[in-house]
Amino acid sequence: MSYGTRVQAISQVTDRKPLPSKIPQRLEALWATDVFTLSKMQASLPKDVFKSVKNTILTGGKLDVSIASAVAAAMKDWATSKGALYYAHVFYPMTNATAEKHDGFISVQSDGSVITEFTGKVLVQGEPDGSSFPNGGLRSTFEARGYTAWDVTSPAYVMETDNGVTLCIPTVFISWTGEALDKKTPLLRSISSMSKAATRVLKLLGHTEVAPVNSSCGAEQEYFLVDAHFAHSRPDLLLTGRTLFGKPAAKGQQFDDHYFGAIPERVQVFMQEVEERMYRLGIPAKTRHNEVAPGQFEIAPFFEAANVASDHQQLIMTLLKSTAKKHGFVCLLHEKPFAGINGSGKHVNWSVGNATQGNLLDPGDTPHANMQFLLFCGAVIRGVHKYGALLRAVVATASNDHRLGANEAPPAIISVYLGSQLEKVFDQISQGRIEGSDAPGLMDLGVDTLPVFPKDPGDRNRTSPFAFTGNRFEFRAVGSNQSVSGPLVAMNTILADSLTWVADNLESRMKAGEDLNTAAQGVLKEIMDKHRNVIFGGNGYSPEWHKMAVEERGLANLRTTADALPVLKADYIEELFARMGVLTPVELESRFDVYAEQYLLAIEVEAKLVVSMAKTIIYPAAVRYLSELSLAIANAAAIGIEMDKESAQTVSNLIKLLMDGVSKLSEATAKDDFDSIEEHMQYSAQTIRPLMDKVREYADTLEGEVADNFWPLPTYQEMLFVK
Repeated sequence: MSYGTRVQAISQVTDRKPLPSKIPQRLEALWATDVFTLSKMQASLPKDVFKSVKNTILTGGKLDVSIASAVAAAMKDWATSKGALYYAHVFYPMTNATAEKHDGFISVQSDGSVITEFTGKVLVQGEPDGSSFPNGGLRSTFEARGYTAWDVTSPAYVMETDNGVTLCIPTVFISWTGEALDKKTPLLRSISSMSKAATRVLKLLGHTEVAPVNSSCGAEQEYFLVDAHFAHSRPDLLLTGRTLFGKPAAKGQQFDDHYFGAIPERVQVFMQEVEERMYRLGIPAKTRHNEVAPGQFEIAPFFEAANVASDHQQLIMTLLKSTAKKHGFVCLLHEKPFAGINGSGKHVNWSVGNATQGNLLDPGDTPHANMQFLLFCGAVIRGVHKYGALLRAVVATASNDHRLGANEAPPAIISVYLGSQLEKVFDQISQGRIEGSDAPGLMDLGVDTLPVFPKDPGDRNRTSPFAFTGNRFEFRAVGSNQSVSGPLVAMNTILADSLTWVADNLESRMKAGEDLNTAAQGVLKEIMDKHRNVIFGGNGYSPEWHKMAVEERGLANLRTTADALPVLKADYIEELFARMGVLTPVELESRFDVYAEQYLLAIEVEAKLVVSMAKTIIYPAAVRYLSELSLAIANAAAIGIEMDKESAQTVSNLIKLLMDGVSKLSEATAKDDFDSIEEHMQYSAQTIRPLMDKVREYADTLEGEVADNFWPLPTYQEMLFVK
């Protein structure tokens, strides 16, 4: 790596022409062409088989395994007509990744000939082994048997790449002893648990016909694009997804000129291909735009059923990364790839509803009179207050720690923002009366040629980690590189717990003689009396709030993953998941072990790379510059010219500080005698990371002192602004 490499990279980037932009096909012609949809099933399955499958998908009815052979045959015929030679059971292990094992449709006959074959047994169940996936002690490494099982509620699809076409079948992944080894199984359980509790409440409210209740999810995916020539010259970007070194450019995001600006031509061509691939896979891409930081963008799909949305979110991340390669980019999904500018999140818009009562978090025009909405919203408030630490734990990763708590993302303190309209309604409830609510107004801009349009009754709060935004809650603390499954599991489970409590209390009060309205108001008042401390509508970034939240309101401020993850081992969290039938104590403990190990490994890799890059890239460059500078000073002195030596002394001092810092970091990373994994995590958070930051501080200062033609690494200016 050298300055010449940098210059060559800049030249290649500036000379690159965007790939030709195709005229987009009509959405109707693209939509779900690569998905084995209900309509395709209906056209290819016997009526009774289709009816059975449809019932399972739409109502959550029990899967009739006897129909699997007919479905498998139809699925195979459709996939092979699209060019597929292989199929894969796709599953989601606890690593946030997507896993798949490809098997051919081939079956060898006794005479040596072959036929294409895909049986019902193979569709329903697979055995991918998967013994090398982290399992948190659920099984020994020598115990290799693991099963995948078909999730009929998430549609099969074909994935087309330059290497061919594969039929992909979403599945769960479980151990031989039946424990969940994946992200999907707990999500499906949490949806079922929440649906049962919600159905109880709805029936108590007088509804006689209640369809299964599901949660919905729309996740706003933020990401960075860096030209591959730059990224491939940065070992830190390649191995960790973020820059471990780099002096911020003179210009960053302070002018706000990138946010919602014109999308660069090359980026828009990339986005268009991503969206076309999404549409073919039935993923409803809705929004695209430049984000706040230079080089940062966002894509947001329309909301879908949570299980399908979770699968689609994994596909979106895959499509972003694979399509970026075709366009000469590297897509960075790390939460904080560049210091000094905004990082990336994945705002999860979450709601609950069904086919008979609709969106249960829709307040309507008169929320004060909408008892159904108030009970469901109150249940969310109760759940977030009781289990706020759990919500913090499910977004805890080494990479997200760089983002949470900075003035760009929600704080690590979990609070609920309701907006002025709903906050007034719940204030009335706490006082034992419900009098009314603010009506939506009209926005008149005072210009006849501009329209008068409706004004929402409440503003938004970008500093809140859990904000009500009209007909849903937006969980803004989720990291850009995370699976949305974990946060969805937590939200569904705490809502199931709260709705169970609501139903129990409604029943108890009504048995004691209260009418429904009085009982409901009593339940809501009790919620507000016990849980109003979690509601906050002010500036979540302010130090005053951080102090008030902890000291006066009793909310947790779990600043790091090392602080947050142990919440998963708390007795009340274990009891919650077990009682709701979402995770057994053993399964929950395994998740703590896996996530803790992932945290430690992430920091270990970064620390090793900091040492390596400092010693083999930055130190040699600085020494070469110091040598040339010293020679120039000596040569000038030889002919009677006295040059300023301060710059050389500064560089010399920084080199010494850099290498002293490297030595301390190397020594610290050698420690391995920890009494517990919790102690190891705290050591990584409180000792290793600060030492890494110190080495970076000296290296970044050196970057500002060393002549540009000596600096070997692509700079922030180049990576963020040269497209």
